[in-house]
Amino acid sequence: MATTDFKDYYSILGITKTSSAEEIKKAYRKLARKYHPDMNPGDKNAEARFKEVNEAYEVLSDTDKRQKYDQFGQYWKQVGTGGGWPGGASAGSNVNVDFGGFDFSEFNSFDDFINSLLGRVGGPGTNPNAGRRSYSTRTNTGNTGFGFDPFGGGFDPRTANPQTRAADLTATISLTLSEAFRGTQKRISTGEINIPAGVKNGSKIRVKGQGQMDSSTQKRGDLYLQIEIQPHSFFQFEGDNLVCEIPITPDEAVLGASVNVPTPDNQVTLNIPAAVRSGQSLRLRGKGWPQAKGDGRSDLLVKVVIVPPKELTNTEKEYYEKIKASRTFNPRANLGNISL
Repeated sequence: MATTDFKDYYSILGITKTSSAEEIKKAYRKLARKYHPDMNPGDKNAEARFKEVNEAYEVLSDTDKRQKYDQFGQYWKQVGTGGGWPGGASAGSNVNVDFGGFDFSEFNSFDDFINSLLGRVGGPGTNPNAGRRSYSTRTNTGNTGFGFDPFGGGFDPRTANPQTRAADLTATISLTLSEAFRGTQKRISTGEINIPAGVKNGSKIRVKGQGQMDSSTQKRGDLYLQIEIQPHSFFQFEGDNLVCEIPITPDEAVLGASVNVPTPDNQVTLNIPAAVRSGQSLRLRGKGWPQAKGDGRSDLLVKVVIVPPKELTNTEKEYYEKIKASRTFNPRANLGNISL
């Protein structure tokens, strides 16, 4: 399947990869009703969308198909049609594979592709020209721009970056913020690896002896896993610290308040001082990200955002009017003297 033929089934249904089976079914039913031919007689665009919605639901509602689709992207249909994956990885493995739009059309099977990638020739079902292709992972000391993804055996030219040792390999591994914070285990083609708690975006983990075979020494180099932390809806990084935003009401900003704030592992009470400004950051010490070598945790910076109510009861509006009428503070008092 060419890259241009790839359909993002999650986007078609208006959901995400984390959506549950029930959410998938709900989204499908809503769109199926919207684009059903009976509801849109003679509308070819609606008919095409209806077919796309049904195709997306057929894949995402099937556990096995969804696992293959999530792992192999546009190549999910080719999995199991001939050719295995190095190290025994399967479509159900907890792995991430990105082929970067690579064209498999000249290979009879994934075995042919892998044999070509590893420079093997002469074996059953191999491409006789495989060992002479320019993108085989031959050992060298320069940056070829290509590499081998250990997560299910995928070929990802964007993540590869051979290190100074000829047989070392680099691959990207994607983690949720929770996995990176607490640590986790991930399966690669050679087995389970432990991801320590507190890894950061861009940091690397060395897996000894799991790199490429050096043809001159017959020894394997090392595998370097570069961490990629997925964006979180609430927490973000700011240097070593975590940051988040907390909405407060105008009266809480004026009078001060005690509010509950989520941290990576629990909720804590934060005292908002009176007369706090919108955009001001308050610090929760030791509630941020785990530090290297067990040196505690960084801080969590809580940005205060004053949010006025969109709707008011009659009583609330009456009191706001009284405050307005009796207010002595004018935050724009100094603007009268400004000129060019």
